[in-house]
Amino acid sequence: MKTIYLVRHASAEGQPSSAPLTEKGRRQARALIEFFENKPVKKIYSSPFKRAVDTIKPTAAARNLEILEDDRLAERVLSSVSREDWQEKLRQSFEDFSLELEGGESHTSGMSRAVSILEEVLSSDASHIILVSHGNLTTLLLRYFNENFGFENLMDMTNPDVYEVVVSDEQALLKRIWDDRI
Repeated sequence: MKTIYLVRHASAEGQPSSAPLTEKGRRQARALIEFFENKPVKKIYSSPFKRAVDTIKPTAAARNLEILEDDRLAERVLSSVSREDWQEKLRQSFEDFSLELEGGESHTSGMSRAVSILEEVLSSDASHIILVSHGNLTTLLLRYFNENFGFENLMDMTNPDVYEVVVSDEQALLKRIWDDRI
C-alpha cells in the first residue's frame, strides 16, 4: 500500500514561476508542518516554481527531508498569450483534451507529465510521499485516479489544498483532507 499526498501550493502573489507566497501563504505553509505531523512522509517532490517549493519548505525542514524539484509537477500553461477568456478556454481544455492554445500545453500533454511522475512514485520504495504542484496540474494528477475529476473540481480547490490517495493492488481511494485552517 502507498499513500500519496497531493498538495496545491499556498496563496501566492501571482502566476509567474518566481511568484512568492503572500503573508497568508507563508502562514499556510507553516500550518502544513502540524497538518503532516502524524503522517509518516518519507519523500517530498515539488514543482520547481517558487510558490510550490516555499509551500512545502517548512514541512521538509521540520522533518529534515530534501525537496526533490521536478519539472513534471510544474503548472500546465494554458497559453503564453494573456487572455480575458482564459477561464472559458480552461474549461474547454477539459472537454477537448487536444485543445492547444498559442504557446500552451494541451490537456493530453499535461496528463502525460502527470502520469509519468505518478508511475515513478508508485513504483518507488517510499510508502508515504508528498507531491506539491499547482491547481491545473494537481487536477490532472487527481484525474489519474478518478477520471471524473475535472474543471469544476479545479475551481473548487483552495490554496493550499491537500488530497490523500491511498493506493493498493485493488483500488485507489482519493479524498480531500485539507481543513482550511488558515
